[in-house]
Amino acid sequence: MAFINEQTKEVNCKVVYYGPPRCGKSTSLRYIYESVKEEKRGELVSLAGKSDKTLFFDFVPLSLGKFKNYQIRLHLYTVPGDVAYESARKIISKGVDGVVCVADSQLEKLESNLQSMMELKEMVEEMGEDFETLPLVFQYNKRDLANPVPIGELRQLLNPRKVPDFETVATQGRGVYDALKAIAKEVLKSLRK
Repeated sequence: MAFINEQTKEVNCKVVYYGPPRCGKSTSLRYIYESVKEEKRGELVSLAGKSDKTLFFDFVPLSLGKFKNYQIRLHLYTVPGDVAYESARKIISKGVDGVVCVADSQLEKLESNLQSMMELKEMVEEMGEDFETLPLVFQYNKRDLANPVPIGELRQLLNPRKVPDFETVATQGRGVYDALKAIAKEVLKSLRK
């Protein structure tokens, strides 16, 4: 749920990049950090281990500009994908205003993608929120690798709500910024309601 500070005239919204281990969540956030003008972003905070695997989260604050005299900020987080970090995912996702679901396009990762989506839906409902109205977009990542699952199949399995989705290659930044713009738009639309 967005935090509105009347004194400073700020609206802070939380967006979480969610998905299975090593699907490209942190890579996406690093690309965004490097692409956004310095005056529009804060520092990148990353709590990663020696193998560059996210242990708790990555975080980047972004400024989207003003709307009705309020400064709009997005706080972008990643969650660790490993099964052992379910409680960390729940803590980080609490009060989320929007989610970028990052799916790994490799066939051998299809089951992990499905498990991640089921967990996200259950977690959102446990928090008392309606998963069907939660602002959501998809990044079908790693489209550059050999023999990715066809987009139509990924959409059918992972995106029955038919929310905005994007083919991405996070290591090159391809499609990542488009997904960010889409989730920002969905979150702002939700706030207006």
